[in-house]
Amino acid sequence: MGMKVLVIGSGAREDALSWRLAASPSCEAVFAAPGNAGTASRGTNWEIAPTNGKVLGARCKAEGVDLAVIGPETAIASGVGDRLREAGIATFGPDRSGGRLESSKIFAKRFMERHDIPTARAVVVHSLAAAQKALDEWSGPCVIKADGLASGKGVVVAADAAEARGVLEEWYGGNRVPGGGADVLLEERLEGRELSVFAIGDGRALYPFASACDYKRAGDGDTGPNTGGMGAYSPPHGFPNDVDSQVQARIIAPALRGLLAEGERYVGVLYCGLMWTEKGPYVIEFNARFGDPETQVLMPRINGDFALFLKSAADGMLDPGAASLSERSCVGVVLASADYPRTSTAVPDLPRDLALPHEVFAFWGTGSGRVLTVSALGDDLSSARARAYEAVRDLTQRFGSATGLTFRRDIALITK
Repeated sequence: MGMKVLVIGSGAREDALSWRLAASPSCEAVFAAPGNAGTASRGTNWEIAPTNGKVLGARCKAEGVDLAVIGPETAIASGVGDRLREAGIATFGPDRSGGRLESSKIFAKRFMERHDIPTARAVVVHSLAAAQKALDEWSGPCVIKADGLASGKGVVVAADAAEARGVLEEWYGGNRVPGGGADVLLEERLEGRELSVFAIGDGRALYPFASACDYKRAGDGDTGPNTGGMGAYSPPHGFPNDVDSQVQARIIAPALRGLLAEGERYVGVLYCGLMWTEKGPYVIEFNARFGDPETQVLMPRINGDFALFLKSAADGMLDPGAASLSERSCVGVVLASADYPRTSTAVPDLPRDLALPHEVFAFWGTGSGRVLTVSALGDDLSSARARAYEAVRDLTQRFGSATGLTFRRDIALITK
């Protein structure tokens, strides 16, 4: 008998995870909670909120689930990993305690400072008055980060202290600090190129597994507001040859030492959002799960038994040979509603079968906001990009007038 696997979440990330897990030789059945149209095409969706750990645990036991994979950060912050493990379910995803590396930017900053992990200089404030005082002595751009989870809307890059004051007056004046609360991080802006590195934790070690580059701004040329991500590509292009060894030595190794020293048995993904500066890698943020849209360009590159790979990590002894990444490139372009991220207008239903070419994939998101990620494999970055955009143009010609879907046109367009 093969494994029964539950994927928790409802976005394109969870659709991509479900797709790759279902293709694993050891996987017998895939469930999703609550899932979406994509996950429903290859398994069974459960109408259970991704943050309801108690109900998820009971359903897992009733269905004989062998492995639960947590997708969204809200589930981790709600303690779903804790509840599933209490129910005796092997779980890939950290407990609530380890998840603080994502759910609290201030906790993560202090963790990095305690364990000598390179990161930007920052000041923590808890009120508008404290923020104004800190900005009196500020020079240069200021990155303003709400402490809690804010669905990609809790970070603002201000050009100078004056612009930062305006943002903070708006946040504090109307009790509208994204994610709630009053705690805010004021951080110096790092210069360089962004890079996402994913390490797999099994409670004893952290294994570097994959890397990608994503695009967070809504508009071409990195203009417009921050979003949850408008596209990605993997593997990264144009970084130093020793990128892996530098990230291992400067980021992942000290992070592991810190987690172990603080009594954390970290099982799941440690997403290292990095800025590659003139001095090497600095951490912008840690996340406690696979990224979206990075997952949509990682899953097509995976060879082997991905379900067995994650199960071995959940069991406390990762089998690195169970799955590997191909050397091929993958590019993913997000199709979003026209006014995303300002609002997330629902779009008419698209047909489930989009009739895509070989090695081009569509991963379903929600019916509003980021609706679909179109990913394509290629022997190199340029061929993968060409195939992805050819499919995007075809889809928007066929359905664009009815749905108002929009997309960035410069994903994986490498100019230097």
